[in-house]
Amino acid sequence: MDSSSLLLSFLLLLILAAAAADVSVESREERSALHRRGEGGAVETPGRLRFSGGRRGEFKILQVADMHYADGRSTGCLDVFPNQIATCSDLNTTAFVYRVIRAERPDLVVFTGDNIFGFDATDAAKSLDMAFAPAVTLKLPWAAVLGNHDQESTLSREGVMRHIVRLPHTLSRLNPDGTDIDGFGNYNLEVYGSKGSSLANKSVLNLYFLDSGDYSTVPSIPGYGWIKPSQQVWFERTSSRLQKEYMSKPQAQKNAAPGLVYFHIPLPEYSSFDASNFTGVRQEGISSASINSGFFATMAEAGDVKAVFTGHDHLNDFCGKLTGIQLCYAGGFGYHAYGKAGWSRRARVVSAYLEKTVDGEWLGVKSIKTWKRLDDQNLSTIDSQVLWSKGNNGRRRKRSTKN
Repeated sequence: MDSSSLLLSFLLLLILAAAAADVSVESREERSALHRRGEGGAVETPGRLRFSGGRRGEFKILQVADMHYADGRSTGCLDVFPNQIATCSDLNTTAFVYRVIRAERPDLVVFTGDNIFGFDATDAAKSLDMAFAPAVTLKLPWAAVLGNHDQESTLSREGVMRHIVRLPHTLSRLNPDGTDIDGFGNYNLEVYGSKGSSLANKSVLNLYFLDSGDYSTVPSIPGYGWIKPSQQVWFERTSSRLQKEYMSKPQAQKNAAPGLVYFHIPLPEYSSFDASNFTGVRQEGISSASINSGFFATMAEAGDVKAVFTGHDHLNDFCGKLTGIQLCYAGGFGYHAYGKAGWSRRARVVSAYLEKTVDGEWLGVKSIKTWKRLDDQNLSTIDSQVLWSKGNNGRRRKRSTKN
């Protein structure tokens, strides 16, 4: 190689190195900006979630349902237009996760099952790593539950959850310590009041995560799994404890802090709605368990749950209110999951807002709102609605679209 060729090669290496450095700096800056979201916000203390003390007094959750991740670039898409097939893969799902995180800047990302599609995942651990990579890379707090397909690759159901809880920045847990309970991935998270406020050391928003199972293990009962009695007992005890703590001194509150519940398979009560009493769309049947295990009644009796969020049925994305509890779908997110060509993949966003006194002090939660983001050209926001507000069971809003 002559001296001019060596010089050109050297210059090319310098250019590539500079480009890589720019990308690295941009990535670090973006992660840092997301990490700092809100003054005194969600990641102020490792493992402790907290409302921001900024202008809005907000805590935002991004729900990602049914990614159906498999082997990445080599895994094709389902139910897209013919002209999209050649270039569509799991990487489209990854791009959508990054896109919606950058737009919404959530305080917590919740993955509600069928995170990977086991039958098509060659190595479950690698598929899980790729599926959760955006949240891990951006150093966002995240949580996950299992669906009915996560365990169909090279890891058992327990093995999948054990892998998840070892990943960076996750708040997921295998199960409550010292509790004999069915399934894997039953746990709760507490979201504390704004730093420096009178409720800084109280959980003002409670999040419950449950394993809704995969398939029935009872020969005489066909179909999907359900939330078992042991899980309901744990939920009742946890809810009761949290309510007691919130309404006890110091800073005793008159009413329980609101609770949100996340799992994969919808309850039979999701069949209670039609187009006249929900916000969103229902384009397929409700694929719940063939028996009713009574978990909806358990939540209603507990009294603190304001909304439930599931996945599983990819073409449904509605919220409907029953006995004071909003039952919500997220809609299908992943491109290797079944869907509908021309009906955008989507994610659900839930945001809780604190009450503020005339003196500027942040109190407990005053309202909880939701909307959906579409993976279309404009990352459109649709179906904004109030799920719950203090002194009100929530109200519906007309369907709206905002770019």
